[in-house]
Amino acid sequence: MVAPQAWSPLDWMVRLLRRSFRPKAPSHERRQGFEVHRPRYLSFPGLFKRHDGWLMARGCRAAVRRIAAESRSNLIDAHFLFPDGYAASRLARELGLPLTITLRGSKDEWLIGTDREPCLKEAMGAATHLFAVSDALKRDVAVRLGEDPGKVTVVGNGVDLEKFVPVDRAEARRRLKIPPGAKVLIGVGGLIERKGFHRIIPLLKGLRTRIRGLLYLVVGGGATQGDMRGQLERLARDEGVADLVTFCGPQLPEDLKWFYGASDVFALATAHEGWANVFLEAMACGLPVITTRVGGNAEVVCDPAFGTLVDWWDPAAFARALEDALARPWDREAIMAYARRNAWDQRVAVLVDTFRGIVNGTNGRSAPPSSP
Repeated sequence: MVAPQAWSPLDWMVRLLRRSFRPKAPSHERRQGFEVHRPRYLSFPGLFKRHDGWLMARGCRAAVRRIAAESRSNLIDAHFLFPDGYAASRLARELGLPLTITLRGSKDEWLIGTDREPCLKEAMGAATHLFAVSDALKRDVAVRLGEDPGKVTVVGNGVDLEKFVPVDRAEARRRLKIPPGAKVLIGVGGLIERKGFHRIIPLLKGLRTRIRGLLYLVVGGGATQGDMRGQLERLARDEGVADLVTFCGPQLPEDLKWFYGASDVFALATAHEGWANVFLEAMACGLPVITTRVGGNAEVVCDPAFGTLVDWWDPAAFARALEDALARPWDREAIMAYARRNAWDQRVAVLVDTFRGIVNGTNGRSAPPSSP
């Protein structure tokens, strides 16, 4: 696995204002048995962004060439069109390897109409095959930019059913010091504008007058796009709901089940989304999902039995959806059964079959016997 790290000599200046900007990670490590390489590439904050794909390719070239030779690689699999997919397309061409690229989120769609749009088209044109995590991304990015729909396979994200399991609610609330009779909303994600925590906090003031014991758990921390925690804390104080909101910070995946287990409803007022993993994680723990009708959200929350979609952005309708969700009975077994039908094993099987077909058909070599 190659996970390039953006770097510039100006990064330290940006960190004076944003501590979470480009956190440093080891250049090489083993995670869950897999080798992870993080070569650096030059990328100036806010400047010359149309060159990031080319710079990433240059920064990764030596590492990718070495890994390809040592592992006798059959194929390069990249994620996000730019800069990653574009960089991978240049390296795949140099190495004579087939390439797949996955459209993973709204990041790719945002670049349409910018000076990076030609790079998106070039990356997709160079790929042997494309994946998209939602029909919305296939339609709004790949097909919109002229790709043949038959070149794109939709493979949604999955859920790890070993980490995300239902737990005893009383035990979960005891661990988190939440009153047994509380009505608990939860949101999980990076504390950035797109995830919409700042859209939900103002709704709590009205909800508390009708819902006794209301609490809101915010689980997550800053990301490379920013860290809104200070702003969210001020907003909660200004709205007079600071006593209802608990900022839980980032949590390990294996610990999240306790936060989901202590809650009644998952809520995320997201502005853009490809396929949000957290929806299935919450569902695997038995929670209904209240979210916005944007991107691929309707493909995850695909039945009223699993949650409610609210048109973007209608705060009154979102507040009503939250109130209804906290009051109504849900068939939590049905919600968990739906999540189980979306386990990662099923997704991986589709990917592996496609990889094998590409390698066998393109290179005339046998695919490796084990799954990636």
